[in-house]
This record gives sequence, structure tokens and C-alpha cells, in this order.
Amino acid sequence: MAKNKKSAAQATTLESFAGEKKDKKKSNKDLIEVEEIDVSVPKDLVKAGTESTEDKSAKKKIVVKGILAGEKVITEASDEARELYNQSRFGMLSETGKVELSLLEGFYLFEKGKLSVKNDSGKKFTYETFLKKARETEPNFWIRYCVFKDIRNRGYIIKTALKFGADFRVYDRGVKPGEDHARWIVYPVHEGDTLTWYEFAAKNRVAHSTKKKLLIGIVDDEGDVTYYEIRWMRP
Repeated sequence: MAKNKKSAAQATTLESFAGEKKDKKKSNKDLIEVEEIDVSVPKDLVKAGTESTEDKSAKKKIVVKGILAGEKVITEASDEARELYNQSRFGMLSETGKVELSLLEGFYLFEKGKLSVKNDSGKKFTYETFLKKARETEPNFWIRYCVFKDIRNRGYIIKTALKFGADFRVYDRGVKPGEDHARWIVYPVHEGDTLTWYEFAAKNRVAHSTKKKLLIGIVDDEGDVTYYEIRWMRP
């Protein structure tokens, strides 16, 4: 880090993560200033009214079939599977018409009841067996999934960002990959984990070099997530 620059991090109210500011904290080293964000969904965005019983019964719930293959879930080649990709950019569409989902995407759709998953022996996974398998495959799965799920539930498209050296990249609402660049890169961490200043600065450099904003998603023991947006600032 250049001597004539100070590293500063500030978590501000994110326009698209609409929420209200909460209490402000300042480090005893005066190196960073952070502001915790309440990213709860505003009440005025909640859809008013409920569907009638007839409307609900008229809708047929379609569950896409998939199979777990290593760190991916491969769907069947169906219109419903392709719709998951076309509408919400879940996974990657292969030449065969099947959709290749990441483990996180597969578990998210499985939990939502939109996907059924079998192992290579043809046995269907339950929630418990799928979660156990995912944790065995990826040790930090649950912490990453809490952030992935929270951001997806808020209406954002979130994809992996390994080529940027980060866990995830997140697009503004209404923006799909290929239409524009991602706005944030995201690092999920558990509230009990430690982060050195060297690691913290490295994450900032990655965001700065890719011209994206940096979000740190802090996951507590209940699975709730608090976000901090980190920025470089000149004194």
C-alpha cells in the first residue's frame, strides 16, 4: 500500500439494497470507518393482496429433475430447465439443452421446491442428505450459501467470481450477465472468523482492479447476513 494513501472502508446505505442506517462504529486505529446496514426488504415493496384458492390450485407446480455430478447439478433437457436459465440466469446452458448448476444454485432451487436431485445411483436426496453431501464437497458451503440465498431472495443475480479472485459477483436488479458488468464482488465470512489487514487490503485491491464495489457478507450463527460495502477513499 502506497505511503501517501490511507486505506479506508465505508459501508454505506446501498441504493439497491434498500435499507435503513443503524448504529455507527469506528475502529480504535482510525483506519476504517464502517456503518452497519439494515438490508431488510421495505414494507412498501411487499406485494399487496393474496391469490385466491382457485388461482393457487390452477397453477401446476413443475419440478425440474437433476442429478448431482461432483460439484455440479445437471438438469434434464427440458423447457422448464431452460426457463430457469433464461429468466433468472441459474447455471449455464449446455449444447445438449441441459443446464449445469453450481452446488449452491442446485441447493437453492432444491430448497425452493423447483428442483429434485438424485445421486449417481438414482436415489433422491432429502434436504438433510443433500446438505450433508454439499458440506462434504465444500467445507465452507453453509456460510457461502447463507449469503447466496439472501442475495438471490432480494432479487439479484449472483454468480461465482473465481476468475476475479472472489466468491461471488452480483448484478444490479434487472441486469443479467452479458447485458452489463457486475456491480459488486462479494466475500462471505462468519462473524467469528478473523481477517488480517493484509487479507483485507488484498480484497480491496481485487475490487479496485476489476472496477467493482466490494461487499463483505458477515454471517451470524443464525444464518442472518449483514453487509458492509468497502471503498478506497482519499483523506
